[in-house]
Amino acid sequence: MQAVQPPPPETNPQAGKAAQPGDSDYTLKNAEHQRIFGIIPEFQAVNYTGVYKPLTVREKFNLMWKSSTDPYIFALDAIVAGIGQAKDSNPGYHQGAEGYFKRYAASYADTFDGNFWGNAVLTSALREDPRYFREGEGHSYLHRGLYSASSAIWCKRDSGSWGPNYANVLGNIISGGISNAYYPASDRGLGKTFTGAITVTAEGIIGSELEEFWPDIAGHFLQKRREKKQQAQLSAAQP
Repeated sequence: MQAVQPPPPETNPQAGKAAQPGDSDYTLKNAEHQRIFGIIPEFQAVNYTGVYKPLTVREKFNLMWKSSTDPYIFALDAIVAGIGQAKDSNPGYHQGAEGYFKRYAASYADTFDGNFWGNAVLTSALREDPRYFREGEGHSYLHRGLYSASSAIWCKRDSGSWGPNYANVLGNIISGGISNAYYPASDRGLGKTFTGAITVTAEGIIGSELEEFWPDIAGHFLQKRREKKQQAQLSAAQP
């Protein structure tokens, strides 16, 4: 099935909106302010404008590093390790403080390996763009949802064209293979490598959906806040 591609620039209503910088003026410094719920980083998300400027190799590695060392990532992996400890997943790590820190280290290693290979090394070698290009308003939610999901296997290339997302797929597999070096013997093997890769890909799809629809969600709540504020002001002004 052919993946859904963004509309031409002349049909994209987000083009030209000064309040929403597009890929042509994307910088990591500006993107660092992009957070879902004000917490979850979405440094790689840009609004599709049709004016494309690829990232340099240096920029790809900087994006990978920032995405891998943000405080939210360390906090998230700490929570994941805690859940694993409570459920006694990867029982070869055992319990206690040592078991927790082994789970934490493994969780962070998974995160870092996936970013390093999938968003930096392979995107540089294969000339693919690691960012997520929002399609935005002007299309049905179903269309946007399908487009967002397709980003796991279909991406923008440095040439400006679209093609298979080899970096993401191979990066998840490589990361799963590397994990065999630090997971307990009972949690290793080819089957678990591909199971892990599929799981990470599914998590990536969920992340892409959030990146696509977060502006809609934030805008909805912002509008509600404005309406409540206006109602409060009108009520206060009445005798």
